[in-house]
Amino acid sequence: MDTLIASPVILGGLRLANRLVSAPMAGVSDRTFRRLAREAGCALAFPEMVSDKALLFGNEKTTTLAAPYPGENPFVIQLLGRDPGTLARAARLVVERFAPHLVDINMGCPVPKVVRNGEGAALLREPSLCAAIIERVRAAVPANIPVSCKIRLGLDEPTALEVARGVASAGAAFITVHGRLRTQSYSWPADWAAIGEVASAISVPVVGNGDVLEPPDAGRMLRSTGCQAAMVGRGALGNPWLFARTLHLARTGGPGPAPTPRERVTMALRHLELAGQDKGERLAVLEMRHHGSWYIKGLPGAAAVRSRFMRTATVAALARVLEDYLEVLSLGAFPDTP
Repeated sequence: MDTLIASPVILGGLRLANRLVSAPMAGVSDRTFRRLAREAGCALAFPEMVSDKALLFGNEKTTTLAAPYPGENPFVIQLLGRDPGTLARAARLVVERFAPHLVDINMGCPVPKVVRNGEGAALLREPSLCAAIIERVRAAVPANIPVSCKIRLGLDEPTALEVARGVASAGAAFITVHGRLRTQSYSWPADWAAIGEVASAISVPVVGNGDVLEPPDAGRMLRSTGCQAAMVGRGALGNPWLFARTLHLARTGGPGPAPTPRERVTMALRHLELAGQDKGERLAVLEMRHHGSWYIKGLPGAAAVRSRFMRTATVAALARVLEDYLEVLSLGAFPDTP
């Protein structure tokens, strides 16, 4: 039985109950998503990235995005930018306003408009700038708040080793490494061997990211890379049970049963309710069109349900779609297949 993934770990002074971490995903990792991930057993849930400049300009949407849910602990803020001074000021601002337990710097976002701005994964072409960013941010926040960063293997060529060595020397408490270049799509397998090279080359902990999709994957990643924790991204979309099943596997030798169709739809309803309370009707409905589709992916009749999602405009209407689907599931009569 491989119990490592379920054992406690210290990352940059943060003591985590286990070694499962939820990835920062734009448009996904909001307060509701993080709350459900934590309830399922995830030890640390990263939020969506927020722009340093937008925070400093007082952008209301960005400031709201950066806020924790009530009682979120540990709470992380991930900043996006490229200017060390601007990032340092933004870090100081969020520490004063939200008192996070960790400040993380995004150095891996592959989105074209981010890269064109010289941010996210574009920073990986400039290892000295990456180190300067960590040094300035580290100096700007209290010593008891660790600073970390998330990188990829590189932008269009491998630079992760040089970047990792530089940011570790500059004060990064730990580093998350996604095992792909920015130019590689998810059809490319994550390079766990390359993640392991980074982990063995630096003295600070490394969190591995990429292709943790099923309960056995996280433990395999830790064993093969020497990482201290495993970050789950796409595998948790519509599937918070991945965290619970991974921990169950580590503790008992088996992952336990996958969620039933009824459990999946019921969780979608809870996600919708929490999102409505947090974001209001319009945003909750728009975002639940995606989340709801992930929860029911692969279930009988899912295509018809997704079509109804697109025609709803209120939380109540979307809840009715899901409630109707629960009844259909109990009858077993479906108008189509997914």
